[in-house]
Amino acid sequence: MSTETTATRTAVLWVPDWPVLAAMRAAQVPAHVPAATHDGRRVLAVSATARAQGVRRGMRRRRAQECCPEIELLDADDGRDAREFEPVALAAETVVAGIEVARPGLLLLPSGGPARYHGTEERLAQVLVERVAQDTGHESQVGVADGILAAVLAARASAVVPAGTSRAYLAPRPLGELAHVVVGDAQPVAQLVDLLGRLGLRTFADLAALPAASVRSRFGDLGAWAQRLAQGEDLRPPARRRIEADVAVECELDPPAERVDVATFAARRLAEDLHAQLVERSSSCGRLRITARTEDGRELERTWRCDDGAMGGLTAARITDRVRWQLEGWLTASRVALGQRRRQEQRQRRQGPRRDARGTEPDDGTAFDDLPDLPEDRPSPLVRLAITAEEVVAAGVEQPRLWGASSGEDARAQRALGRVQGLLGGDGVLSVVTQGGRDVHDQVHLAPWGDAAPAPRRADLPWPGRLPEPAPALVLDVPEDVTVLDDGGAPVRVDVRLAMSAPPATVRWESGRPRSARVLGWAGPWPLAERWWSQTPRRRAYLQVLLDDGRGVLLASAQGRWTVEAVYD
Repeated sequence: MSTETTATRTAVLWVPDWPVLAAMRAAQVPAHVPAATHDGRRVLAVSATARAQGVRRGMRRRRAQECCPEIELLDADDGRDAREFEPVALAAETVVAGIEVARPGLLLLPSGGPARYHGTEERLAQVLVERVAQDTGHESQVGVADGILAAVLAARASAVVPAGTSRAYLAPRPLGELAHVVVGDAQPVAQLVDLLGRLGLRTFADLAALPAASVRSRFGDLGAWAQRLAQGEDLRPPARRRIEADVAVECELDPPAERVDVATFAARRLAEDLHAQLVERSSSCGRLRITARTEDGRELERTWRCDDGAMGGLTAARITDRVRWQLEGWLTASRVALGQRRRQEQRQRRQGPRRDARGTEPDDGTAFDDLPDLPEDRPSPLVRLAITAEEVVAAGVEQPRLWGASSGEDARAQRALGRVQGLLGGDGVLSVVTQGGRDVHDQVHLAPWGDAAPAPRRADLPWPGRLPEPAPALVLDVPEDVTVLDDGGAPVRVDVRLAMSAPPATVRWESGRPRSARVLGWAGPWPLAERWWSQTPRRRAYLQVLLDDGRGVLLASAQGRWTVEAVYD
């Protein structure tokens, strides 16, 4: 079978230099001003005016300012790029029903039906460009070809590649153009292209001509991915987007609800209404957003995920459970906070008046027992409750596994957790979420199972001083005290300059059953200094050690004391 038969006609709409265009629009930078986005070190995207003055991607910021002193350097922000690109996607959807946003600035569209409707593929491309320019003011380019890679490269040239010729169209092009279809980290693809170049493979024709089995065995899945693209094939059918509006229900609580059972009764009616609307639309949702307003004007909001089978089917009862747990958390937290404040005020009042300068208490005629009790504080009641179904999609769009439907063990486990959570409450079942941090303990965050709230600290930030990969498999709740000895049996010390007194040779556990293990290999030490400006700074040095029993451990040295913080697989 010809490789061309596995590809479909795909149209690609590309907005050149989108990250910098989105940043300029958000910062209200005029179009004629040279601009670029950067990640704090290097330039990531460059506008056409800056490129004309010699600024290029990959330049350091200082070098870019030398080439163009008047350049506007803007921070890179993936979220901003996606938000600003939504009007472009909506404009394209008025021409073609069903699109896929590959990344901000790049749209994949089916071309078969739309091209027949508009007459030709050239006419379809013209209509798309005109509509985007009319609705958003952005200039775009459209390309059509067999396969995603050929279509993306055709869009960069505003070309339509005839059917069945995508492999020939790609053949003379350099392998470095694989970077144009990468979504996410481009470093592995750049390393693959560099390796292929050193082996003498420089064009897509060179890679496409190799035996597929040899490419997979030598270069793995990434090499097989690159070869299929070089042959003009599609990796998967386009994931077409179907825009569904959020479904929201709300009610005013009159009189205001001070108790959970009263608010839950209203939530039950809202949940039934929301479920009925979703059933009527034959839709499901990925998230439930619960919003409430208190009598003192505070806005409370929490989002729960429900697209992973965790709810065992989106029923009114399960929606009500989520709302009830959230109401319990809000009202209980409010009651606890007010109770603590009340007890503190009672203690302050019952301590009596302060003594004057002579050490005597002024007599105002009121005895200790005559002080009245403060009135019982009550949490601020709820006056409004709303439930919103977000990420609404057509029911049944979730695909089964490649080789048949799931046996159901995952869904059964998730439903069991849902029942346990229903018995214990929202905070009774916790899941582990990775968050940002330098210390291995700081990188673990426990969140209620099913809660869609992000971790308190972002994991994608640099976090200077963080331990290098790989991450340990087990982080000990209570570190174990150990003694690290050198070949002569003397304790190993780490000084302030991170110089070790001697290489580690033995790790000895003193607590419990005394035991020791020989050190086969080690790496480090890595310093960690936190809160150096405070009165209680945290300073320690980490050491990764491979023991003779096959285990890897993470050792920490602080003030001459060694502890085992984590264990590697």
